[in-house]
Amino acid sequence: MFNWISRALARYLSKPVADFSISTSTWEALQATIQPGDVLLVEGDTRVSVAIKYLTQSTWSHAALYLGEAAGLGHNENGEANTLVEADLEAGIRAIPLSFYRHRHTRICRPVDLGREALEALSRYSRERLGHQYDLKNIVDLARYLLPTPPVPVRYRRRMLALGSGDPTRAICSSFIAQGFQSIRYPILPEVIAMPSDDPKCRECEREFYRIRHHSLFVPRDFDASPYFEIIKPTIAQGFDYRALEWLRS
Repeated sequence: MFNWISRALARYLSKPVADFSISTSTWEALQATIQPGDVLLVEGDTRVSVAIKYLTQSTWSHAALYLGEAAGLGHNENGEANTLVEADLEAGIRAIPLSFYRHRHTRICRPVDLGREALEALSRYSRERLGHQYDLKNIVDLARYLLPTPPVPVRYRRRMLALGSGDPTRAICSSFIAQGFQSIRYPILPEVIAMPSDDPKCRECEREFYRIRHHSLFVPRDFDASPYFEIIKPTIAQGFDYRALEWLRS
């Protein structure tokens, strides 16, 4: 009974609402610019997306990992190559083509200097988790998103997004991708811990150590804010010339 109610809630929260998302680059530019290893942030249009954008005070409510055709993610029913891996509330971790988001407002976040071995490990991590599901038995986790703007104090908003039972085989949205990057020791927004230096000549000196935050606490905007991911705008990357714009004369 609880599982049936949870699935019904998931379907309700996954339904689109008013759509204000506008693509800010052409489909051709997006195709030509995105590279394997890139994180594609998406401005979603579902009920749960509205809540996530409110809780994170961000445009971005969803994240997907681009691995490209060489990753061997199969094809969809129309014969298109699946190139993205994402965690969906209803379908779980799945592979989809890039065209799934061709009409949405997106942003490319590119991990700097991600080597071939690291990319292969990230791709392997993603393929091994295809088909994993979010634990829908926890009704409370889903019911929190029935309000588009949940009345939650600012300091608790990020923790409210930590969905699920904690089972590492089940993840949602940016948590799944964050865990993948953590598996190859690539930083997103780690906690910085200052410790006294062991240099006897400098008693006031400190050393900085990085501590991995739990993957369930990551949200889509963290990839945008991370100093280790480069923001790539397809229109500029493909050679933007403002002089070529044709303006209507009033």
